Amino acid sequence: MRFPPTSPGSTPRRARPDALAAWAGIVLVASALAADAAGPKLLPAEQAFRLSARALDAKMLEVRFNVEDGYYLYRDKLRFAVEPASVGVGAPALPPGKPHEDEFFGKVTTYRGLVVVKVPLAAATPGQEVTLVVDSQGCADAGVCYPPQLQRVTLALPAAGAGPTPATEATPPRKPFFN
Repeated sequence: MRFPPTSPGSTPRRARPDALAAWAGIVLVASALAADAAGPKLLPAEQAFRLSARALDAKMLEVRFNVEDGYYLYRDKLRFAVEPASVGVGAPALPPGKPHEDEFFGKVTTYRGLVVVKVPLAAATPGQEVTLVVDSQGCADAGVCYPPQLQRVTLALPAAGAGPTPATEATPPRKPFFN
């Protein structure tokens, strides 16, 4: 059986400069759309919501959140505990925060920038070592919320009259592999 000869196709033509410009524009738009589809570049939670703490004295801890620009913490999602549990914590002194209409939780109070919380200790003794356990949750303005985050900071309480201890970060910044 013989098949009819097939066509070799059309002869190649040189693309016109205006056609090349149109294709270049389409490629640029497609690249931009693909970049948007990948979503915004988000920081890891421990970088977006940096936590540090220090002991002001044997009865009071100072907790600091440095919330990066473009991120916020929920006030009602902050929880504080201490180990050993026998030390106990009192009611934390939370700053007022700002009202926010949240697409996930409705009307809430949030924190941005530097947030300082005082956490009283119920039964600590000078020189004792305690571990502060902080539960928090926050979101990015880009519309992405992080899961609740549990962080720990171990602090030695100062001796009577010794003054505050230096701040200790809950999660030290990660070192880059190639530096």
